[in-house]
Amino acid sequence: MKALLLEDKGKVFEMKVGTVDKPAPGKGEILVKIVATALNPVDYKTGNGGNPNWTFPHILGLDSAGIVEEAGTDVTNVKVGDRVVYHGDLTKKGGFAEYGVTTAHTVSLIPEGISFEDAAALPTAGYTAYQTLFHKMHASKGQTILVHAGAGGVGGFAIQLAKNAGLTVLTTASSANHEYVRSLGADHAIDYHEEDFAEKALEITNGLGVDLVLDTVGRDNADKSLKALAFNGQIAFIAGPPNVNDAISFAHPLSFHQVALGSVHQSNNMNEQRKLAEMGDHMLSLLQDGKINALVEKVISLEEVPEALAELSTRRVKGKIVAKIN
Repeated sequence: MKALLLEDKGKVFEMKVGTVDKPAPGKGEILVKIVATALNPVDYKTGNGGNPNWTFPHILGLDSAGIVEEAGTDVTNVKVGDRVVYHGDLTKKGGFAEYGVTTAHTVSLIPEGISFEDAAALPTAGYTAYQTLFHKMHASKGQTILVHAGAGGVGGFAIQLAKNAGLTVLTTASSANHEYVRSLGADHAIDYHEEDFAEKALEITNGLGVDLVLDTVGRDNADKSLKALAFNGQIAFIAGPPNVNDAISFAHPLSFHQVALGSVHQSNNMNEQRKLAEMGDHMLSLLQDGKINALVEKVISLEEVPEALAELSTRRVKGKIVAKIN
């Protein structure tokens, strides 16, 4: 089969399309003829760092949508011909290829009317936002949330999901993206280049602070975000924790949540793994009902993926980029 091949770690932007053997599904797995695979920062990050479970050439790509071509033993929830989307296991070969294998219990069926490209845009960024808001912080109507990097994938889905759930949404974004993040539902857009986002958040909330923070930027940003949190506020972090020990205070108690969506594949926890499918089902329903947007800004070819990943690594990309495979 045709696939985009990573010949060695650190050579992400040099990948070329080549030919490798078509995989076969094992017990509880399905073989998917891949139609579309979305790009994510984790692709170039893991591609550059490598993984001890990989053999080279490796195939990147976590978020794929396509048609079930073959089912292994003990598969009961999907059948040949079903349209599915899934979040893949980064320790295994991924979706920048004509075919991919994944666990059947983690896939979601794509409703009619939703394109493979839109479906593929959801898993890594969308499920991360969903897990953060509803499984970790239990976001609810009437709360306020500060979403960092609102023009990005995780941020863009978080804005939409939070607004749909009845929260007041503040977000950080460059001024050029303010109109975009407001179109997703942000109530307040803060230019992090020009303003102190913590001070601005306190100003917007009349000094009380926000109930929730979703930080996708890094440790320093997470640390600074603590200043914007209300009494009993919560922060969820993806790219590094704040200094938790220094932040613990009886006078101003806070809660801290680590978010690591992809590690569930190595957990052997079937209940948690099934939540990938549950999140996908709900997000696809919201997408079908027009309550969220898939954020797809660009559809590219498999050959264009390395260049697009290089663009993604600048951290200036808006929304999602999806590769059309078949």
